[in-house]
Amino acid sequence: MDPAELNHRERAILGAVAAGRGELLAGCEPDLAVDGGWCDRVAVTRLIVGGWICAARPARVGDLVPAQLTDVARDAFAATRTLTA
Repeated sequence: MDPAELNHRERAILGAVAAGRGELLAGCEPDLAVDGGWCDRVAVTRLIVGGWICAARPARVGDLVPAQLTDVARDAFAATRTLTA
């Protein structure tokens, strides 16, 4: 997914994850919490499947783990400087 395809909600989620405020709940359909509140599941799924965010470490089903931007996401935003929270 190209950065230009991201909507404002997805950009806000990425900004929060980049700031270290996101946690993934590991499972077959992972959920993401930012500052303790659950995010839009459709947006989170698009970001995970699109290769933008991932767990910072391996996790078992049901574990809450820090979320992080992938290398691809960091490179894309470094090139375009379009990440805003």
